[in-house]
Amino acid sequence: MTRLKVFLPLDSAAVALGADDLADALRREAQTRKIKLEIIRTGSRGMHWLEPLLEVEREGTRIGYGPVGEDDAAALLDAIAGGGEHGKCVGAVEGIPFFQQQTRLIFERCGVIDPLSLEDYGKHGGLAGLDKALKMDAGAVCEEIMQSGLRGRGGAGFPAGIKWKTVSEAPGDEKYIVVNADEGDSGTFADRMIMEGDPFTLIEGMIIAGVAVGATKGYIYLRSEYPVAERVLKEAIAKAKAAGLLGDNVRGAGKGFEIEVFMGAGAYICGEETSLLNSLEGKRGEVRAKPPLPALEGLFGKPTLVHNVITLCSVPAIMARGAKFYRDFGMGKSMGTMPFQLAGNIKHGGLFETAFGVTLGRLVNEIGGGTLSGKKVRAAQIGGPLGAYLPPSLFDLPMDYETMLENGAGVGHGGVVVFDESVNLLEQARYAFEFCVEESCGKCTPCRVGSVRGVEVIDRIAARKDHEKNLTVLDDLCELMVDGSLCAMGGMTPIPVQSAVKHFPEDFGIKT
Repeated sequence: MTRLKVFLPLDSAAVALGADDLADALRREAQTRKIKLEIIRTGSRGMHWLEPLLEVEREGTRIGYGPVGEDDAAALLDAIAGGGEHGKCVGAVEGIPFFQQQTRLIFERCGVIDPLSLEDYGKHGGLAGLDKALKMDAGAVCEEIMQSGLRGRGGAGFPAGIKWKTVSEAPGDEKYIVVNADEGDSGTFADRMIMEGDPFTLIEGMIIAGVAVGATKGYIYLRSEYPVAERVLKEAIAKAKAAGLLGDNVRGAGKGFEIEVFMGAGAYICGEETSLLNSLEGKRGEVRAKPPLPALEGLFGKPTLVHNVITLCSVPAIMARGAKFYRDFGMGKSMGTMPFQLAGNIKHGGLFETAFGVTLGRLVNEIGGGTLSGKKVRAAQIGGPLGAYLPPSLFDLPMDYETMLENGAGVGHGGVVVFDESVNLLEQARYAFEFCVEESCGKCTPCRVGSVRGVEVIDRIAARKDHEKNLTVLDDLCELMVDGSLCAMGGMTPIPVQSAVKHFPEDFGIKT
């Protein structure tokens, strides 16, 4: 009997495009032909325009076919079993320019291994960082993270090492690690991809953090819209516990750590760390005043290390290869790599991991291939729905925290949403206020009321009613929201509005 092994993503994007249907069709076709077919469900390679991407290994090289669907099952088996031609063969997957030009430190295993195989994880370098950390003093582990220059990948870019040191030194009979996996920004999917495609990386990063700061329990606050990630994570956690990675005696080192997945409340505001902590405690997802900082009084009033998924998934590579190795990537104070997510009206949408310093223009035009529509790029919004809209004249800016900040923008979670020349930026500015109206927790007046007034002012500007007066009101309103809001929800809503007015004044009826 002929035996075949193929690799197909279980990733949500691939499934949405028919990966499960393709797997079923391949099994039926193989059964008819009396072929013993093994389908290894992997994570995604991140080239979403090729999904579902089926791979087969030949002489140590993965050959890809994509995008393919259930109607291609028979022809695919002909090509794979017989070594023949297939019109959707893309050749060696790692030779595709989009993939070949990346520097994958976080996502190096994603799309390569079976995400639920600890054996595969170990064979591809997994657990080396944890084993090293378990042999070190907790303070030395914190120092390694500090020296690496790792900054929070959730948006703020705060130095991770300072958070670790603060939590480790905070007095408390119990401490927690909380993972913010409530990935709500438009155009972002890196957290989901790594949780579905390489969950042991997150688990390893959490354990290392627990060892370093003295925490024995970790929670993954998972976006409620991620059922595949929930299934994969829970299964991975069970396997990790069975293998001695979790429990009272991690890897026989005498240290305990447990992990629990908590499904989110379905609110964008729960991506804000204090609102998330309230939700974890069973309360309304509402922002807390700071101080006290979560590092000192977080979950259940205990010292808590709150990190984004990608931040903690960066930790195993840092510990395995050393802070100096990691620090050699990037520029200025932005060190390491960032998984940039290309979305919107773009030809080659997907995840592109590279060192900080790549220009926005290279990401959009060279890597992303420009717009899917074929029209000229007019704007790119970076950093989610509350990020700035930048025109092509600023596309030569390097993507790093300081440069973006100097130009009224932010790297955020690495999302890049592209718009062609048909976009109206006044409408996009209105959407920013609408989004805030819908998602505000309502605790502070500038955010709760300011967003409603913002929609009204934008509508008056669009109608050219008291035009100059309302432009002044819009500017004053944005200033008030920035200065007076309790958290970044209200404080950042003006960013897309102000950037749209600044860079695309003609859409607001402003003569230049």
